[in-house]
Amino acid sequence: MTENKNKTSRGLRVLSLCGGVETGLYALQQLDIPIEEYHTYEILPEAIAVSSYHFPFIIHHGDLYKADFRQFEGFDLILAGTCCQSLSRVRIEDKGVNAGLNGKSGIFYKAVEAVKIIKPKWFMFENVIPSQDDDLKEMTECIGVDPILIDSALFSAQSRERYYWTNIPLNSLPTRQNSLVLKDIMESDVPQKYFYNKPFEILDMDKRVCGELKVNTFEMNRRIYNPEFKCCTLTCINGGYQEKKVLDHGAPRKLTAIEYERLQGLPDNYTNIKIGSRSLSYSKRCSLMGNGWTEPVIEWILSGIRKDINDNK
Repeated sequence: MTENKNKTSRGLRVLSLCGGVETGLYALQQLDIPIEEYHTYEILPEAIAVSSYHFPFIIHHGDLYKADFRQFEGFDLILAGTCCQSLSRVRIEDKGVNAGLNGKSGIFYKAVEAVKIIKPKWFMFENVIPSQDDDLKEMTECIGVDPILIDSALFSAQSRERYYWTNIPLNSLPTRQNSLVLKDIMESDVPQKYFYNKPFEILDMDKRVCGELKVNTFEMNRRIYNPEFKCCTLTCINGGYQEKKVLDHGAPRKLTAIEYERLQGLPDNYTNIKIGSRSLSYSKRCSLMGNGWTEPVIEWILSGIRKDINDNK
């Protein structure tokens, strides 16, 4: 894809596509990269509420399918984290959902259109490992750069493999995972309401999945994780015991919303905001994290922009 060759001597003009709680903007601020304008296309009310609370200067545009990208021509950076639902390997058994780029994940093509029209200096796309190789090939051909596969375990207490397509100049990835594990991000004195009043079985304390909750749901939703290991990939929560479970002093409990935030590298209570008079529910807060980006990974990628700017001063 064609790049905008203009050097950036001012704050960045950024367009975020399906940016959720705008972890990309948080990472830019952590890097002290100045922002002149930040526009986003996002339709989830809870995500909009969280990003508006933390970044009131964001300009929201709503539905990406209705976007006219000509108004953003010459913007410096596009960040795209489009829907993964019909690409995900987690849904591979559900043929009605697992339609690849022919399903909900086809909104990816709108992000490609944005880059072609706007011609930003930098861009970054993020998505899951597609269940179909043809979808990965199609995405790579459309974007025009090869993806890099990054596991969040290199930077955090969570294992989370994602593909990133970017023209941002990157440093070498760490060769080893950092030392953080679940116990390092766990809260102390967690209220009793987070513990399960259900039978459970300890299976093997030498493995990441150390036990099983005895409830009637899918096997992956019964798993109890060992606090001495990395957490598995966070996902959204829609009932059915989908929240991640950890063994805490010999008893299984659900991870708290703060622990979800820590696993994604965000500050405690980042999602603890109100919409009107009502606070976001536990499941909504965790789902925002499950659908989001791991901040240290994004910060590592975007650090290449800071270096690029400094090199061109």
